[in-house]
This record gives sequence, structure tokens and C-alpha cells, in this order.
Amino acid sequence: MRRTDLSDVSTILDNEHAQSLDLIDDAAEPVVALGRLYPAGFRVPLHSHTKTQLWCARRGVVLVNTTDGRWMIPPGHGLIIPAGLEHATEMFSEVDMHSIYVDPSVAGASGPKVVEITGLAKSLMEELVMGNLRPHSTRRQRLIMDLLLDEISHLPERPLGLPFPDDPRLARLCRRFLKVPAANAGIDDWAADMSMSRRSFTRLFRSQTGVSFVTWRQQACLFASLPKLAAGEPVTNVALDAGYENIAAFTTMFRRMLGHSPSTYLRTRSS
Repeated sequence: MRRTDLSDVSTILDNEHAQSLDLIDDAAEPVVALGRLYPAGFRVPLHSHTKTQLWCARRGVVLVNTTDGRWMIPPGHGLIIPAGLEHATEMFSEVDMHSIYVDPSVAGASGPKVVEITGLAKSLMEELVMGNLRPHSTRRQRLIMDLLLDEISHLPERPLGLPFPDDPRLARLCRRFLKVPAANAGIDDWAADMSMSRRSFTRLFRSQTGVSFVTWRQQACLFASLPKLAAGEPVTNVALDAGYENIAAFTTMFRRMLGHSPSTYLRTRSS
């Protein structure tokens, strides 16, 4: 898509998004369902909702930013966003999205988390979105909503959130790492870059992110790899780009964190 085309589409989608915010805030129903198709590169500026949101990527990869971290949503996953939390989104590829908004008195959330969308949840969300075009009976609509709310509370959480530090020096290193991930990056190198001892750096890193350096490094490598896998790049190339010496080590890490090998993960999520 040419830049001029994306600009025109962005203007239309920006207007639709503003209208959607009004629709969500004014809705009397406890659950509101919307569907959207976004082009690659489209960005939604910082905003918030009065309702808890389940942002689901049916196809494509999305990055959601808040002041506290970044969350990646690959196909077949969703991000639960608490009511009132300001967030912005960026589409890494063309994205087919279903979004569910729930009154916080019905289903609240203490913080953002990425969840895997089950087959049942996917079907129920599709029913609600299609119901905007072909309305269900009041009884059927209520049954779908109630079952979806129950299913959302059982969706398995996945480690696709990446906390970001407030410390500007550490944040700079984290952003640099995401651009050029390295699975063998060492604590000593980062500590030296910040002119700190290993012990002081380790303490600072955990206090700033809430996780250990090794855990963050693994999540960041996975974080940086998913858009490339979604774009169809060979697993071997993605593994080497992430700093792994061989595909076996990358596959082991990937399966441990997401429960699937990289060669089947995104294919099963998109099917």
C-alpha cells in the first residue's frame, strides 16, 4: 500500500475509531463487540475505554503500548486491557481484529495480560460481531454474552508481555536489544554499559521490570521473533537473527514459553 493510500485509510479508520469510542461509552449492554480490518503500519494513538477490553487478533500481529510495558498480540491471541488504562496500538501487518468491551462491574481486570483465544471464545466473539449485521433474539444474545464472559475468565495466559523500565539508560538498552536481539546477551555487558557492578545492575533491573534479566531476555527474543514468523520468514533465519546458535535451542525456548514449536505455532493460530 502506497503512503498516500495508507494516509487516506488512516483518516477513515481514525474517524471510525472515534465513533467507536462514543458507541462503547454509551452502550447500555454489558458486552459490546466490534470487528475491524487494519492495514499494516496503522497506529491508534493513546486512548482509554470506560469498559474492560479484550483485543483479539484473528489475523496479523499487533503491538500494544502502555506507560508500563509492551504487549504483543499474535494471531489467535488477545490482550485484556483494564478499563481506564491508556494504551496505543501499532499494526505490524494487516490485522483482522475482533474486540470485546465489557462493563467493569461485570468483568474487571487488575492489569493487562495476553491470553490464548480458545475455539469456543473465537466462535462466540464471531457470533456477537456478526450479530451487529444480523441481530440475534434477545434470549440468544444474552446466552452468547453469558457464555463468553465465563469463557474469558478461563482463557490461558501467555508470556507475551514485555515490561519496560522507567530508568532512561536502562530503557535505551532494552530498546536497542529489541532491534537487535541476542539470546546470549550477558548481564556483565549490560552492567558495564551502565558503569555498574553486576550485583547493582541485577538489583536495578528487577526493581525496574519486576523480572530477572534472563527472563526478560527470553521474552524479548520471543517478542522480536513473532512478527518475523508471522511474515513467513524461515524459522532458521529467525532463530539466527535472535542470536541463537542453532534452531534446536530456539525451538526449545519457543516450545517452553508457548507450548508449540515455531514451525506449527502461527499456522495453528491462524487456522
